[in-house]
Amino acid sequence: MNKPHSTKPSKRTGEGGKTNWRRVDAMTNDEIESAAAADPDAQPTDADFWRTATVVMPRQKVPVSLRLDTEIVAWFKSQGKGYQSRMNAVLRSFMNAHKDQA
Repeated sequence: MNKPHSTKPSKRTGEGGKTNWRRVDAMTNDEIESAAAADPDAQPTDADFWRTATVVMPRQKVPVSLRLDTEIVAWFKSQGKGYQSRMNAVLRSFMNAHKDQA
């Protein structure tokens, strides 16, 4: 018989997220593992994966004060969390496309 994975009531508020925590809390461990296995973006890793894995440290960032048009910042923010990293990626792409022209 499957037992729920938690016997304590959830204290998650779920504010701002799309996860139905009541549904998740009602699932058994087997159901959670089955759902995770069916998700192509959440495949488990095995010992072989970790044997050949390499750690890639993020590049150091430099804080900078920058004046941008309001609508540019608003658009990037409207795309969700990580807007500053996306701005950095756009600037990096521009830089890489124009490196040989400098």
